[in-house]
Amino acid sequence: MVSRHAHDFLAAFQDSVEHRPDSTAVWWPTGGGAYSLMSYAELGELGEEYTVALWNAGLRKGMRACVLVPPGPELGALFFALVRIGVIPVLIDPGIAKTALRACVAESAPEAFIGVPLAHAARVVLGWGRSSVRIPITVGRRWFWGGPTLKALCARVGEQPPELDPDPEALAGIAFTSGSTGPPKGVEFRGRHLGAQTRLAGQVFPIPPGMVGMSTFPPFSLAGPALGLSMVVPDMDPVHPAEADPAALITEIDRFGVRGMFGSPALLDRLSRYCVDNDVVLSSLSVVTSAGASLDPRIAERMRKCLKPDALLYSGYGATECLPVSVIESRDLLGEARVASENGAGTCVGVPLADNDVRIIRVDDDPIAEWSDDLLVKQGEIGEITVAGPSVSERYHNRPDATALHKIRDGDRIVHRVGDLGWLDEHGRLWFCGRKSQRVRTSHGDLNTEQVEPIANTVRGVRRTALVGVGPAGRQQPVVCVETERGVRQSGRNRIAAEVLRLVGDRGIDTVLFHPGFPVDVRHNAKIGRERLARWASRRAR
Repeated sequence: MVSRHAHDFLAAFQDSVEHRPDSTAVWWPTGGGAYSLMSYAELGELGEEYTVALWNAGLRKGMRACVLVPPGPELGALFFALVRIGVIPVLIDPGIAKTALRACVAESAPEAFIGVPLAHAARVVLGWGRSSVRIPITVGRRWFWGGPTLKALCARVGEQPPELDPDPEALAGIAFTSGSTGPPKGVEFRGRHLGAQTRLAGQVFPIPPGMVGMSTFPPFSLAGPALGLSMVVPDMDPVHPAEADPAALITEIDRFGVRGMFGSPALLDRLSRYCVDNDVVLSSLSVVTSAGASLDPRIAERMRKCLKPDALLYSGYGATECLPVSVIESRDLLGEARVASENGAGTCVGVPLADNDVRIIRVDDDPIAEWSDDLLVKQGEIGEITVAGPSVSERYHNRPDATALHKIRDGDRIVHRVGDLGWLDEHGRLWFCGRKSQRVRTSHGDLNTEQVEPIANTVRGVRRTALVGVGPAGRQQPVVCVETERGVRQSGRNRIAAEVLRLVGDRGIDTVLFHPGFPVDVRHNAKIGRERLARWASRRAR
């Protein structure tokens, strides 16, 4: 067993194994509406079994292992085993473009590749990790490639790995960004970063041990064992959360008495629409958390109708490189903050957590090597959001240019440039104004997406809008793209266009284009692909 002072994930997980062995650790779907369950004692035994299996397969401390396994007991036990040995898990979104996934594998150069059969088939056919992977392990049936199956490894008699000597400074994981605004980047996490993320999440959200939780985002399901939760793996395609069946989710929430749930704004939008249309109240839920993009006040308002009056609905703000930064509860989001947002202030994302030092610096597209207070803008002015704190990663894996562009040295700590624009108000609340790379640079000044879109979103019949720029930077033509609610006819479009221009025309916007369905990120299906929309708009706005 690992000492109590080991990696926080292991220590917290072992606490649950030792003190709540008979409690359910995970329920997962097995097809046809059936579910299986595994207790903490059983999950702990499986983790120990996998630890021995992976050690005897040749995995060693400091090696990298790409893991492409769906949520469930195998993923949880594998993660435990990898951390127990000191192997560095490499987590990549399976939904990203295959060329981008190949680049992520090449960049991280994993020595081991642990995946389900489809992942291995793609690895072999598309050449992922051809120059680095030497230990392929299949979770399930092996087809036409080499290497052992995890089941076969577990059947062998092997030696126990040596006791783990945890080092909080050692590399403990590489998680790739979604690539929603550029190529995915591998974020390096030290042991202390992962421990801080778990600790901060526990401070922010009311999560008593034993709470039944559901995460529709696979990596967050790994936090379940560390937080002592009983996790329900929903029967859905994790790559397409916006297409999840709301009726099936409701059935699972009721069946297992789910009290805590994580879902992206896109999933909560779909779920809340179904609940409102069918007069459904999710009476077991007491805490719902949304992240991945700003929670639209309209979604928050609709979601509140589906919850008990005393239930909490949080919107979290952060990035892969720094989680969590701040949170806001829906009642605060729907108060005067909503009025300000719908009048161009941006979107309030709450007061930064006490452990985070959030500062706003002047907008600059070039690298900044050393911190200086001269970088700071005045309170209330818009600039780039920066974060320094215990969970902030310090570099990207094998990406020195990206590291230089996003990291600033401030004495003995690293400041992360989030790449978002925002401002701090007199109450210390952070307001998000949009991605720096997606600001529209007109001849009259810059326009920020989150200071325009919430205004246009107030128009009846609008599902969502996106501000994009057409033309060269500094002389861009601002265009508002509109995705309407279903059933809006041409006459409705004409009315919507007129009302949108009436509301935002004073910002130099004179073009509205209607799009059938916005492109979104692969991770949460919530961040709008404005770069793709801008290219689409450039072909139509001439």
